[in-house]
Amino acid sequence: MRIQIKDVCKNRAVILLLSMAVLGTSCKGTKSVTGGEVDSRMSAKNIIDNHYSHQPKFKTLSGRVKIDYSNGDGTQGVNVSLRMEKDKVIWMSAPLGVVKAHITPEKVSFYNKLDNEYFEGDFSYLSDLLGTDLDFDKVQNLLLGSSVLDLRKEKFTSSVSGENYELKPRKARELFKILLQLEPKNFKIATQEISQPEKSRQLQIKYTYQDISGNVLPEDIKIVAAEAKDKTTIDLNFRNLELNKPMNFPYKVPKGFDKITLK
Repeated sequence: MRIQIKDVCKNRAVILLLSMAVLGTSCKGTKSVTGGEVDSRMSAKNIIDNHYSHQPKFKTLSGRVKIDYSNGDGTQGVNVSLRMEKDKVIWMSAPLGVVKAHITPEKVSFYNKLDNEYFEGDFSYLSDLLGTDLDFDKVQNLLLGSSVLDLRKEKFTSSVSGENYELKPRKARELFKILLQLEPKNFKIATQEISQPEKSRQLQIKYTYQDISGNVLPEDIKIVAAEAKDKTTIDLNFRNLELNKPMNFPYKVPKGFDKITLK
């Protein structure tokens, strides 16, 4: 399935990222998280248990995110404002509200004043752009430095790869291949890859981290989505983050905008 949208190359970076649940990184008093040593005796179960025990704990998040995007035809950079209530709603806005997004577990919605367009629907839009099935939880986990898949639902083998732990499913999946690397200090994801060899699709996400008020969250995220000869790269860097402050999420599609349809 392909998505036909007017001037997609010009606006695709902003639209894509404004339509994703984003969690992020730097602010005053933060420290980059590095170090830790792997223990080759640690079982896959213990690695997974540690991964889930190190999930961040906060209610709201606000800040700014710098997005750099490339798809082979060109590059684009943009800074956006972010507000979030964890597990419930993500609100993002480009400067002057030119593009604004509101995303919940039920739907994805955004509008684009440059082309007088808006989108409202499910996660199939993002799933198509990144080449893998997504929902709110998966996107949130992807951008938290948590596993996109629930690692507690199947068995994995563990090994040491360089300075990280590496996990692979014991039972190979028929349609997907999965590989995860976790850093040893806080058991956050260093790299996660999901591929569909039959469709020549691969999604790879790499992370660096920092500590924010006792929460280990991504500092930089690099997302590479490849399908056949097409390749999309998205780099995220987050700034001026604040946690647990009261906030609202104003959003209303302007009158007269045309609805974007998927074809």
